[in-house]
Amino acid sequence: MKEHALRRALHNEVHARPPEPMRAPLAISHVVMLADAEARDASRAHLLALLNDHHLPVPDAHANHLRVDLGSWRLRWELHTEFVTWTFMADAPAGLPRADDYGLALALLPQQWLKDLPGECLARINLRAKQTDDLADRDELHQQFREDSLVACQLAEGSATLHTDFQIGPDGCSRMLLRVGQLSQRRLGRLVQRLLEIETYRMVALLGLPMARSAAPSLAVAEQELADLAQAIRSAHQDEEAELLERLTRLAGQMEGLYAAQHSRFSASKAYFELVDRRILDIRETRLPGFQSIGEFMERRLSPARSTCDWVAKRQTALSERVSRMSNLLRTRVDFQQQQSSQALLAAMNKRQGMQLKLQTTVEGLSVAAITYYIAGLIHYVAEGLEAKGWIQSPTMFTAMAVPLIALLVWWITRRMHYKVFRPDA
Repeated sequence: MKEHALRRALHNEVHARPPEPMRAPLAISHVVMLADAEARDASRAHLLALLNDHHLPVPDAHANHLRVDLGSWRLRWELHTEFVTWTFMADAPAGLPRADDYGLALALLPQQWLKDLPGECLARINLRAKQTDDLADRDELHQQFREDSLVACQLAEGSATLHTDFQIGPDGCSRMLLRVGQLSQRRLGRLVQRLLEIETYRMVALLGLPMARSAAPSLAVAEQELADLAQAIRSAHQDEEAELLERLTRLAGQMEGLYAAQHSRFSASKAYFELVDRRILDIRETRLPGFQSIGEFMERRLSPARSTCDWVAKRQTALSERVSRMSNLLRTRVDFQQQQSSQALLAAMNKRQGMQLKLQTTVEGLSVAAITYYIAGLIHYVAEGLEAKGWIQSPTMFTAMAVPLIALLVWWITRRMHYKVFRPDA
């Protein structure tokens, strides 16, 4: 049986980036590096250098994710379209000093190798998973997190409790505290992966916000220019339409350039915002009394940024459509005036042609008289010859009698030719 070339790749797509089983207590550090094509290749080379240093097998050249155990810590590497994620995990036994709770995994890494990660750091999250059934003491939470943005909720149908404030600490990382109760290792792995993805996709989605803010002044200028053009078109004279059409075409080119440069970013941000919503639903959070949940926090803090990106994207689309309609309207007006000019020109040509036909008719009358005169002269010579033979008595009388017949014959031949030339089916 002949197999499709992409069958296995498409089949394995549902198994791409699977969550791995985890067991608390655990310290996790998640680093998101924004990377272009060059940085993505450098990230793969950086990973291979680490594996070679530890005498571990290297992945396939087309692999986009890898899980590897390096002894005291574990690595999960994922290659995405716009970014690369590095997740470092280490067992965190109870009794560690509070300063070592969250950054344990990063402390175990080769520091120079960590410093040289390719790309630009977009997010760094330290997640601490503890095995306990007790909720965190409020004083302990206040020491670790900021109260004004503290988020606390139960996850996975009450099997775990999350505390975070989505703030960047002095170490350059944001913190998450996950207290795990009766939760299996696989469910804990899925839960941790979704929590890290929420923060990852949130940051990548917000990349469209600076672009949206920078595009707003350009859109305002373009909208004012379009309004001025619309007013000018209403009162423009025929000799001004070419200049207005040029201005409108230049504005259309400017808008299309802006749309082409920013539309992909806004579309990506919209997709990432939807992924954030999807992951929040997946963790099945339950609100704790006195605390805000992740969904409430994201709804209040993330909605303005999302609305700004959506508004700018819709504003660009609407402005492009308005410019297109205005261009079509002005071109239609120019075409209509050109048609009117063409009709006036055709009418003038028809009038001149009518005058030419009248003049031609007059000329035809003169031509009949001239031809009759010359033929009558020839007939008179013939009549004189006949008189010399004695066949007729008066050449003048003979010529006078022939002139009407000659004129009638010449007129009939002329009309016949005129009919053949100007007949309808000619």
